[in-house]
Amino acid sequence: MTETEVLENAKRRADALSGHLGFYYKNLASGLEYGLRADEAYLAASVIKLPLYLLALKRRAEGRLRFDERLTVPEAEKVPGCGALCLFTGEPEVDVATLCRLMICISDNTATNRLIRRFTLPQISEGFAELGLKTTAIRRLLFDAEASRRGIQNTVSPREMGALLESLYNGSFVNPETGREALDTLLGQQINHKLGGALPESTPIAHKTGEDENLSNDVGIVFANHPFILCFTGHDTDVYAWETVMRETTRSLYNIL
Repeated sequence: MTETEVLENAKRRADALSGHLGFYYKNLASGLEYGLRADEAYLAASVIKLPLYLLALKRRAEGRLRFDERLTVPEAEKVPGCGALCLFTGEPEVDVATLCRLMICISDNTATNRLIRRFTLPQISEGFAELGLKTTAIRRLLFDAEASRRGIQNTVSPREMGALLESLYNGSFVNPETGREALDTLLGQQINHKLGGALPESTPIAHKTGEDENLSNDVGIVFANHPFILCFTGHDTDVYAWETVMRETTRSLYNIL
């Protein structure tokens, strides 16, 4: 199979599944791009943590946020799911740098909500606009069941996530040093069964996953001999089948490149 044939096969397989599914691809060596509903809005789940992290890095570079600032995590703000902070006894005091690493590497939901509260939703909206994001938005805290019932959801688009990742790769996000720092953090991602699920274990992937009921996302850079971006997003679907498409498409592209 050629690179394009692999992508067209992924499109056919996605179209055969139920739900709202899409992806964005870019070969960072040749510039080849391919997308399936890549500009549409998808339920973000934990992929929303990627632009939030990048906003934190941008604000630090501007002198508007200190990564050594320490924030208390109240007991009432601890939420379940991925992460470590919800397991701490008492009300730990954690610096912003640690909150960011927890949010990205182990997808800590409590750390994410603490950062959202630190920024505030209006300031995040302003910051996302500065990042060039139009479809990607944080509209509520994670695990805010009442807001979710009212249809208030956090969203991402595959192409916008791809553009952010490319800016890290090419050094245009803030400055090259900040881009490398962000990539190093994303390389520490510990949830690796999607994009990396069928690759050699040593393959570097700078990525962020997201999952919820009937929802699975993974967006990242696969450092093959010719690196490439893959951003998969999908909800209201068969998660096992969708993640199989992710794994097999990534493996086929990796083998070609």
